[in-house]
Amino acid sequence: MDLTNVLLGCLAGLGAMTAAFWLALIIWTFRDMRARSRDIFAQILAALLVAVLFLPGWIIYWMLRPKETLAEAYERSLEEEALLQGIEEVLVCPGCGTRVQGEFVVCPTCHTKLKKPCQSCGRALNLRWGVCPYCGAPALGGMQLPAQSVQPPLPAAETTLATPVLRRAQRGPVPDPEPPAESQADS
Repeated sequence: MDLTNVLLGCLAGLGAMTAAFWLALIIWTFRDMRARSRDIFAQILAALLVAVLFLPGWIIYWMLRPKETLAEAYERSLEEEALLQGIEEVLVCPGCGTRVQGEFVVCPTCHTKLKKPCQSCGRALNLRWGVCPYCGAPALGGMQLPAQSVQPPLPAAETTLATPVLRRAQRGPVPDPEPPAESQADS
């Protein structure tokens, strides 16, 4: 009788630990799937798989779960974007396709003119620039835009008053016309 009580106590303790482990696996599976997928149906299905099949369900979940978490997928996409930006920023010679550095004035391989030096400060300028952005000096041989005359803006009152009567009222009284000159016949 004493041995039976000890065995029953051990079995009860083992059953309680198994139940706690089973519940912990269900909760862990749900949280792990939530970190790996935004689909609520997949999250619930994974937790039910472990709840119904216990250890075999947990092994099946491990084989079928997504390989990376949402955070890892986001980090990977950021890394890919950074790599693509690095690739896009690589300068190549339009003549031969060789990589060139941003400061190169001439391609060292095919001698194609890539940039022109500023006559004032000596820095490399894009061939299409008409003025040096570093010192403001006009670039020789660049595309010069014609100077445009800027009209001063109309006063606000003239733009808001649309009718001629209101415009005349704004300008002030109109001077009286000069009286007609008297004809010489009257004298």
